[in-house]
Parts: sequence; C-alpha cells; structure tokens
Amino acid sequence: MERIVGGAVAVWFVVVFAVGSAGGFVRPEGDPPLPILLGALSPLALFAAAYLGWKAFRDFVLAADLRLLTAVQAWRAGGLGFLALYAHGVLPGLFAWPAGLGDIAIGLTAPWIAAALTRDPAYAGSRGFAAWNALGILDLVVAVSAGVLSSGLVRGLTDVTTAPMAQMPLALIPAFFVPLFVILHLVALYRTRARKNDGSTAAALR
Repeated sequence: MERIVGGAVAVWFVVVFAVGSAGGFVRPEGDPPLPILLGALSPLALFAAAYLGWKAFRDFVLAADLRLLTAVQAWRAGGLGFLALYAHGVLPGLFAWPAGLGDIAIGLTAPWIAAALTRDPAYAGSRGFAAWNALGILDLVVAVSAGVLSSGLVRGLTDVTTAPMAQMPLALIPAFFVPLFVILHLVALYRTRARKNDGSTAAALR
C-alpha cells in the first residue's frame, strides 16, 4: 500500500506540473478560477472516497506516524514567500497576509507539536493537538478563499490579483501542496479519533 500511495502522489505531482506548465490553470481576468479550485478540491474528494470505500487504504491511513505527519507541516513556514511576493507587488495583500502569516504560524509550531508527541504519545488525544490540526486546515481554507476573492472575480476589490498563483511554479501551491497539507491534517485527526475509539491513543506512535 505504501508503494501505491507513493506512486499516486508522484503521478498527482506530475499531472499538476504538466497542466501548470501548459497554462491549464490560467483563466482570463474576471473569470472564476475554476481550474485551480478543481485542482485543489479533486484530490480531497478522491482521498475521502478512498478512505471511506477502501479498507486497505483506511488501514494504511490509520497506521500513519503522527510525528511524521506533524513534522512535514514545518514546510509551511515557507509562507514567508507570500509576504515577499506581496512586498514586490506580485501578490495582493488581501491574500498574502492571511495566507502567509497563517502558514508561518503552523510551520513554526509544527516542530514543537511533533516534539510534544515524541515526549508524550498521549498528547495525540489532547484537545490541543486536535485544535492545532483544525487551525492548520482553517488556515488553508482561508488562504484559498482569499485567493479566489482577490483573483479579479470581484472587480475593484484589489488592484493586484492572484493571477500569478495560476502560473508555474506558484500553481503547484494551490493545486498540489494545499490539498496535500489538508490531507495530512485530516489523516492526523482520523488517526487520533480511531485511537480514542479503541482506547489506544497512548500507543499511537511507533
């Protein structure tokens, strides 16, 4: 199952890269950014369908290492790049500030959360861990929503739009990394919920 999932993620990345390189996510100014939204939402729908309908995949998800899932979120500190692009007039502040600050907050706290899981496996069942994952998802939802609002869909809302997010290499963020990070948060929440249900939260880490 590990090879299947790894291969699926690799194919997903290649498809997003190919579509982005061909300009497939670019839309005329004022048109809804439907290709990007499709790229962001389709993987989530496929993940949900596989989790609900494929026992082998569900078992794989529920066996995931919470420390690894959490540590990977540290890459979100790269949200500082959104603020840099805003400072250079490439992205609008309406999108860059909430997306950048939210990602930085989750990215910088990820190592601390992973360390807490290492010290005390039972932390996986705490409200703090659940809240951190929920906030991580909320940050990504807010970022996508702000990106849509400032895409030129609402005329006059902002002079600079998020049109560059539909072009490579930035298109990889909404079409690949955003749904990937959401999935990692969901896996963590599903994992801890399942462990709570069977009373083995303390044994959740390998």
